[in-house]
Amino acid sequence: MWQWFHRLGSPRWFYQASGKWLPWLTAATVLLLVVGIAWGLGFAPRDAKQGNSFRIIYIHVPASFLALAGYYVMAFSGAVGLIWKMKLADMVMKSAAPIGAVLTFIALFTGAIWGKPTWGTYWVWDARITSMLVLFFLYLGVIALQYSYSGQDAANKASAVLSLVGMVNIPIIYKSVDWWYTLHQPATIKLTEAPSMHPDMFQPLLVMILGFYCFYALVLILNTRAEILYRERRTRWVQEMVSPVEGTQP
Repeated sequence: MWQWFHRLGSPRWFYQASGKWLPWLTAATVLLLVVGIAWGLGFAPRDAKQGNSFRIIYIHVPASFLALAGYYVMAFSGAVGLIWKMKLADMVMKSAAPIGAVLTFIALFTGAIWGKPTWGTYWVWDARITSMLVLFFLYLGVIALQYSYSGQDAANKASAVLSLVGMVNIPIIYKSVDWWYTLHQPATIKLTEAPSMHPDMFQPLLVMILGFYCFYALVLILNTRAEILYRERRTRWVQEMVSPVEGTQP
């Protein structure tokens, strides 16, 4: 098990192994997202109170889920990099930050669009929305730290520390609608309870959530592979892979 763990931390092994995963992951991502979008936008019934405006949930909720899950990935990778000094973990942490920032922005943007017909305003400073905005700034902080140091090791350590400190915000986001009075509706999906949505509305949402998870994994792998090539560009295995075979004509 320990040997497998260390092999997983090898940039070369990850690059070679992940190339085999990409076609399957790409196919699953496209299939799930196409089915989920068509099902949710075209065939799910209208909401009794919100009408068709509720359909933005099929983008808003999956983006929110992955914004939070992506922070776990970033913080866990930062912790592994700090403790075990694994180069791949630092690369994953850096690669996860911009993806998480984009997903958080999408969650905030779609929430604002949904809020206008529902609450009568695009933005309110309630606990859920404010804590999500803090999450967005945490992602931006990690990105900024990656480019604020001349040395990569110092940038990795600072980014990892900020990622771990920012973990305190995640339970606040999850429990904000329970701890404080907010305009934001309670969680639609809970592990301990049945979903509050009708099955005809919930099933396409579940497909979209799975599609977003596959999409996140796909983009994270692609970003990490690009980061591996950049950081390992002076190693022999990368140079042999990207350079023309000796003796061949262009």
